[in-house]
Amino acid sequence: MTAFYILIAVIPVAAITGLFIYAVKQRSKGIPGKKIVISNLVSFAIVLAVVGALTFSVAAADSSETAEADASEQTSQSQSVSASDKGMAYIAAAVVTGLSGVGGGIAVAAGAPAAIAATSEDQKAFGKALIFVALGESIALYGVVISILILNKV
Repeated sequence: MTAFYILIAVIPVAAITGLFIYAVKQRSKGIPGKKIVISNLVSFAIVLAVVGALTFSVAAADSSETAEADASEQTSQSQSVSASDKGMAYIAAAVVTGLSGVGGGIAVAAGAPAAIAATSEDQKAFGKALIFVALGESIALYGVVISILILNKV
């Protein structure tokens, strides 16, 4: 079982390395960077979904086996959290923080140049433009807050 968990940890690292090499090769062929980033994000999301599904299924099978063996101890430890629940909470917090960071980065990447252009044309538009940039940044902050809430439940 330990070898399976080591494999689960190695697969995302191998996927990141492979996707980086793929991106470098695609960029040298002249494919736009935005298209490469989007395809890499989708590919990595698929890898994470598969790894998460495998981890969840193995953890569920493991917990069902231990649930039968620990039926007598369950009454005394009803408030304790199992290791697989903690692991899933950590994965959820990481995914929430990562995806909200990516979303916030995309929002700021689109809003900040427009805000600079609006400010260069009319100085009075600075306050409104700053609000739109801050709204994009708040997406990442919401993700961090949600991940803190998830980690406090564990």
